Amino acid sequence: MTRPVIGIIGNSHSVENRFTVQMAGERNMRAVADVTGALPLIFAGDPHITDIDDLLAVVDGILLTGARANVHPSRFGLSPDPAHEPYDEGRDAVALPLIAACVARGVPLFGICRGFQEMNVAGGGSLHPEIRELPGRINHRMPRLETGEIHPDPAVVFADRHEVRLVPDGVFARILGRDVIRVNSLHGQGVLDLGASIVAEGIADDGTVEAIRFTDAAGFALGVQWHAEYDPQDNPVNRALFQAFGEAVRNYARRS
Repeated sequence: MTRPVIGIIGNSHSVENRFTVQMAGERNMRAVADVTGALPLIFAGDPHITDIDDLLAVVDGILLTGARANVHPSRFGLSPDPAHEPYDEGRDAVALPLIAACVARGVPLFGICRGFQEMNVAGGGSLHPEIRELPGRINHRMPRLETGEIHPDPAVVFADRHEVRLVPDGVFARILGRDVIRVNSLHGQGVLDLGASIVAEGIADDGTVEAIRFTDAAGFALGVQWHAEYDPQDNPVNRALFQAFGEAVRNYARRS
């Protein structure tokens, strides 16, 4: 039996400061292959390469991954600041209309970190470039050594850092079978104002929005601020999310 296909968005990257490539983290691909049971397929986050209608004709779901680059502030009415670079405007130009298309057509959509932020912007919301600068917020960025370098141990970087309280009997609470979870934290940019078509279903203790859904989606359209792709093979929270995504993808593939 042919497996369903999940498209994974690529990010613009320069190799050796000479070669421009589109890349996606291998953990995203393994999460799709190992947990959803689907075939991962990377597509370019570049509007000159990727046509949304053509893409959605060949995939059964979309995974919007995390990335180093921030969503460009012009996408939610602010001016860019060199302090908050890099940006990836090509990815913005693909991801935002792609989200709208998935929501309208019922194509299963799962956003992680930057993908979660893109979903809020596509839904009419805004972002803050450094969520830790807001009063009462903790530092959500990845752990660093005293030298300022990123901690070399991935187990430390991706360790659970804080709790997230879920809306009782909400979509996330039903998927996960609980109202409180613990998650990792590796982001600077975060949700400032929710979009009109976005509902927050998970909030960190400091008030940071961590889990969202589209209210008007014709199918599965969920986003999480944490990196759920890191360990869904072993982490029961992240595994349940990818399994639910996979079930939605299979159901969509059967209808298509």
